[in-house]
Parts: sequence; C-alpha cells; structure tokens
Amino acid sequence: MKKLLLLATIFINSICVLVAQQDPQYTQYTINQSVFNPAYATNDLGVINLGFMHRTQWTNAVGAPKTYTLFAHTPLSEKFEVGFSLISDNIGDGTLKETNFYADFAYILQLDDYHKLSLGLKAGFTSLATNFDNFRFPDDDITTGFLSNDIAFVNQNSTLPSFGIGAFYFTDDYYVGIAAPNLINAKHIEERNGLRNIGGEEIHLFVNAGYVYKLSDVVKLKPSFLLKAVKGSPMVLDTSLNVLFNNRFEGGVSYRINDSYSAMLNFRATSSLSVGYAFDFTTSNLSNFNSGSHEVFILFDFDTFGLKKGFDKSPRFF
Repeated sequence: MKKLLLLATIFINSICVLVAQQDPQYTQYTINQSVFNPAYATNDLGVINLGFMHRTQWTNAVGAPKTYTLFAHTPLSEKFEVGFSLISDNIGDGTLKETNFYADFAYILQLDDYHKLSLGLKAGFTSLATNFDNFRFPDDDITTGFLSNDIAFVNQNSTLPSFGIGAFYFTDDYYVGIAAPNLINAKHIEERNGLRNIGGEEIHLFVNAGYVYKLSDVVKLKPSFLLKAVKGSPMVLDTSLNVLFNNRFEGGVSYRINDSYSAMLNFRATSSLSVGYAFDFTTSNLSNFNSGSHEVFILFDFDTFGLKKGFDKSPRFF
C-alpha cells in the first residue's frame, strides 16, 4: 500500500514538473554535451563520436525515472559539424513515456590560432505518452479508485516539434557553452473539462564551462559546472572536479545543490573505447525513499581514416 502511494506521489509530482522541468538529469554531463547544446564541437576531423548512457534514478523507489540516451556527432569539415541525439524517459513503469529525437548542426568560427566559437541549431520532435489504466491510489474502492476515471488523468499521446539554439566557445584547454535545446513553448494537454493544461514544454536554459589544468604530463585536473534554469522551477547547479591520470583513468566527485553528492569513474579501455559509471547519493527528502541513482556510459570514437592509433593521439578531454 505504501509503495502504491509512493508511486502515485512520484508520478503526480512528475506531471507537475512537466510544466517546469522536463529535461533529464545527468551527472556525467561533460561527456554528452551535444544532447543539450547543438553547438558542442570536437573539431576532430575523420572521427565519428558515438555514445550511449543509461541512468536509473532513485533506485528502489517505485516508479522511479529511467533514462536512455543515444548520441553521435562528427565534423564534416573544419567549419561544419553534425549530430543527433535520442532520449527516452520512462517514469512510473510505463505510466509516462517521453521520447526526444534531435538533429544538430554546428558552424565553427576560427577566432585565432587557439580560440574557436561554434554556433549551433537543434531540430526534432518530442513524443509524450501517458497510460493511467489500472493506476489507482491505495485504500480506494476497486471500481472508483482508478485514476483513469478522473478527468484530470486522461491517457495522452502527442508528438510536438522542437527547435533549439546554442553557442560553444572553446580552446584545447577550456570551454564555455550556453544553449536552449527547445525554444518552442508547447502544450501537450490542452484545457479539457474545465481543467487547464498540465503538460507543457517550457524553455530550458543551460550554461556550462570546464577547464583542463595540466599538473604534469600524467595528471590533469578537470573542474566543470552545469547550470540549468527553467521557468517555475529552482535553478539546478552541478559542480564537478575530476582527475585524469595518464589520459586513461579518470575519477571525480560532483555536488548538485540541495539534491545530491556524486562519485564518478571512467576508463579509456582502448584508444577508441571509454566506459564510465557514476553514483548519486540523494541528500533531499527523497533520500528516505531511495538508495541513490546509477549512471553508466559507453563512448566510442570511430576513426574513419585510421589516423588515430595509441593512447597519446589527441585524447578527448571534453
């Protein structure tokens, strides 16, 4: 009974959050920046960067969110870079499913020998589906307790367009980015039966930066932050500090203000393949109902020209 009540609470909170905070949360945000910023560029000619990430949030909480992310990008020339991202969010064990598909296009300006500015466009669609069948509060009557009988909980299936912009200023050692992945303020559920819409797409603003500080040829420090702001919700700030050893082993810690502490570890298994893991320890009131969040990723750099061999060839710092 308590688990059912918790599931209902989580889902209703998620519905309310749809008005303000739709985009998934990432702890290892430095490795998939193209997902939220279409201007992100590696400028690594001949290399296709592929990535997959899976996040299980609030483990052991009934109906907790699960996010699957697939992304790829590659330079077409020194001035143009393209990519795509596919994001699947599942909340409430199928009660709410959101799928986002984006195509990215970036134009890179060479400001001088060391500094570059990339301007990006993102376009795609968002699909939202809800399923309240057999979803009910505990201790309610078997026939009247189902939420599908409530006019506020109607099964929904809609697909909406999305369009975003971004900018990414970078050198070999640091970067600063700003982006709004979706500028279309749309409504998934219009006014119905006297109730106002409860599922809108709000504009998210992302600001992030990072720096690679070389302590030696072997050890590098990588501080970074990500700030996310959206109307109707408190700002979310992630601050992270990673240590890269021998361009192969990387570990670090992160703090999301008023939400969680995190530990991260990733390993460059080959010159093309990297794998990583992060664990979030929840510090908010939700810590009473879950045992933390898990996040894993796989990165693969496909060298189409066979130019990169060995671990000392242009390692991917960000």
